[in-house]
Amino acid sequence: MARTLSSEQTRLLHDGTVIPAHPLALDANRGLDEQRQRALTRYYVAAGAGGVAVGVHTTQFQIREVGLLEPVLRMASETVNEALAGAGTSGGSAGGGPSDAEPGAAAAARPFLKVAGVVGTTGQALREAELAASLGYDLALLSLRGLSDMSEIDMVRHAEKVAEVMPIVGFYLQTAVGGQRLSYDFWRDFAEVPGVVAVKIAPFDRYATLDVVRAVCASSRVDDIALYTGNDDSIVVDLLTPFRVRVGDRTVEKRIVGGLLGQWAVWTRAAVALREEIKVARAQDTIPLELLTRAARLTDANAAVFDAANRFHGVIAGVHEVLRRQGLLEGTWCLDPEEGLSPGQAEEIARVAGENPDLIDDAFVAEHLSEWLA
Repeated sequence: MARTLSSEQTRLLHDGTVIPAHPLALDANRGLDEQRQRALTRYYVAAGAGGVAVGVHTTQFQIREVGLLEPVLRMASETVNEALAGAGTSGGSAGGGPSDAEPGAAAAARPFLKVAGVVGTTGQALREAELAASLGYDLALLSLRGLSDMSEIDMVRHAEKVAEVMPIVGFYLQTAVGGQRLSYDFWRDFAEVPGVVAVKIAPFDRYATLDVVRAVCASSRVDDIALYTGNDDSIVVDLLTPFRVRVGDRTVEKRIVGGLLGQWAVWTRAAVALREEIKVARAQDTIPLELLTRAARLTDANAAVFDAANRFHGVIAGVHEVLRRQGLLEGTWCLDPEEGLSPGQAEEIARVAGENPDLIDDAFVAEHLSEWLA
């Protein structure tokens, strides 16, 4: 029987939340740094994130090749449970529960979404989904990376089989990091798969983003599927926009309610505050122009972190550099020795951090770093 979400988790998913794409902490020998891996997870819980996504692009797909998938998934799941149970004593619960709760009280009970990245051919994807379910994960983020030999119809059937194990989040990955272009018809058929509960829209392309929104709106399951932005270059605009799609003789309105983002793997406390501010603006049906200015500043910050100038060569190392500067990571090492910061990227990250103090959370991290590393 497929794993299902609780009613509280379903409400959280559809109300929208911040889900960081969890990085991989390595030491100088490119081995797993367990202390800092757990510290990162504690940071995300304390910052008020509503979930974490592990085994995804930001965690480095190569963890499967070096035998780290199971230990990394297990470590994150265990640490989330421990951090939620002790949330009242570990840096607060910004956006995630009552900040004045007694240790281990209401904050420990808040809903949380553990998302596991699932990749590969159907056999591999099923094994990974079964592993994730056994370790307490709630959702499978289903990547179609590397399945270019499959037809779109076969990819829908692939999703149907994985959804028999656990609820799935569709993933439109940008082509610059291994994704493929997918049609409106694919997303229309994909949305009809009963086990699909959300779609992470991350093509970094407005036309492709609209394909997904239109397809979900045209499906019979429009109310069952939550839309999340993975467009790290357009976070605020995605979250602010009420999409209105004509379906037959009616207009369907759909919103992107939250984000599952590599960008939110850094400066997460500030990201939680920003999403709450956007939520208030949406409820008031008024968008302050300053939010659009901040949208542009956040995109500028993302360009530095993700190394857009070099076609995302330093995207993983850029995330690591922010966390290194804060003390959460020891270095910027990646599993692939060829991956690293591009020339001038560290300087660009320093620039955007200095120019945008409202987008960063260095003081929050400094206050609680010793707790998370303990």
